[in-house]
Amino acid sequence: MRLIVAAILFASAAPALAAPPPNAIIDEGLNRSQVMQTAQYLSDVIGPRITNSPGMRAAEAWTMAKFREWGLQNVHREGFQFGRGWSVESVSVRMLTPRAIQLHAQPIAWTPSTGGALTAEVIVAPIKRERDFDQWRGKLNGKIVLVSLPTDGSEPSRAPFQRLTGEDIGRADAYPLPDWRPERGLTFTKGLLLRAKLDAFLKSEGAVAMVRQSYRDGGLVHGEGYQFETGAALPGIELAAEDYRRIARLAKLGPVKMEIDSRTRFHDDDPKAYNIIAEIPGSDPKAGFVMAGGHLDSWAAGDGAADDGAGVFSVMEAARILAKSGVKSKRTIRFALWAGEEQGLMGSTAYIESHIAKRPAPLQGAGLAEYYNDWDRRFPVIKLAEYDQLAVYFNIDNGSGKLRGIYAEGNLAAVPLLREMIGPFGSMGVTQVVTGKTGGTDHENMAGLGLPAFQFLQDPLDYMSRVHHSNVDTYDHLTADDLRQASTVLASLLLDAANRDKPLPRAVLPTGPSARDPFAYKDPDDVD
Repeated sequence: MRLIVAAILFASAAPALAAPPPNAIIDEGLNRSQVMQTAQYLSDVIGPRITNSPGMRAAEAWTMAKFREWGLQNVHREGFQFGRGWSVESVSVRMLTPRAIQLHAQPIAWTPSTGGALTAEVIVAPIKRERDFDQWRGKLNGKIVLVSLPTDGSEPSRAPFQRLTGEDIGRADAYPLPDWRPERGLTFTKGLLLRAKLDAFLKSEGAVAMVRQSYRDGGLVHGEGYQFETGAALPGIELAAEDYRRIARLAKLGPVKMEIDSRTRFHDDDPKAYNIIAEIPGSDPKAGFVMAGGHLDSWAAGDGAADDGAGVFSVMEAARILAKSGVKSKRTIRFALWAGEEQGLMGSTAYIESHIAKRPAPLQGAGLAEYYNDWDRRFPVIKLAEYDQLAVYFNIDNGSGKLRGIYAEGNLAAVPLLREMIGPFGSMGVTQVVTGKTGGTDHENMAGLGLPAFQFLQDPLDYMSRVHHSNVDTYDHLTADDLRQASTVLASLLLDAANRDKPLPRAVLPTGPSARDPFAYKDPDDVD
């Protein structure tokens, strides 16, 4: 899950009364919850679930088995082309001179193994753009190359664990105006292309490993990497910021040697990744379906407990609650556990292009970067069979904090009905309708097609401050009461939407918009 931008719209009057959720759902969700048992197994037993890794394959099989055990139907997986699997067996990184220190480190995803302990002198060679390569030609042979510019540190100015206050919510009261900039380059593509070029450059110069600095202090490491189509050429390591800065300081004074023993493995038995789908059938096949989802994949530094295990646990528990409660619905209730979210919403986008809508071929050709960086810039949108059948999609992917409301994604027509739907849950803390957009997770491309697709507003806890993508994304950073609340509310809202006479209002099917600034020039540094 990536950057979140939200805006809150306050109700000018009390929300309309909605039908209360069935007591059977509240009773099952709060008194006999199994959400923490699901959380513990996926987090502690299976652990990291990087797309196409053995952990992800185990999670695919286990989640399908649980859905079947709970009585859901049409349980299956849907594949899409992805690339190589990758996993970490072990990592040990030490500074050897001028003194011996064990360092906090994480292999960068999709980088190869060192094949044993590798010892070499370091060189600090900050590289931010391709033109920086020339400065380091002929200087890197046999070296462990530290490519990040050392930072000054990032001591926090506020508590790392927080719950939203009324003041926090009030500060975000703004409607997100359209910001269409056809002159902009594909910014994330630019970063991906640089990483691949840097990897090739270092290899050609004879470097033996690449090291970067963690973007958080506090001994946290992450290890995100994106070369899953082919795999990187050079072993890559992310060092804790404090360790990285220490080595950079020492390298100013004299030679520093490091030892890296990174045991990683590629998995090439099946290049497809898989979304997991399950259903509770409705009574009216013509009424369409409602849907909820979270992404099953994670990064490898932690156990993926909060990102997005928390969303998966809540979605699975909502499915169990509804099945166990024996409630009936007019519309089918569908559950999705997405793959490849961390590599660019690939699983949910593949589902969209198979079932909901298609766009023309990528502007830049084939490949990951072009595939998803310009996905929302291709017109016209061609509707498929499920476009008109999807009544609502709810997504959870902001950690394990309590649900406080719903992001309406700028769909003003849906705001009154959303207020009505959350009305019964005010005493559980669900009180706000959020009209702004929150990006970087699996509802985004559905909402971008004008569909009623929404993410929940949640208490942040320590999600973005410490847990997100890091080595402490573990079971111990989950909040059990909040997960029980989230799964119970989700189950109730799904049932409500599945039994309403009409689906939630949609925004318009997008067409090519007008430029925000018709006189803007293209940045020469942008990718064409």
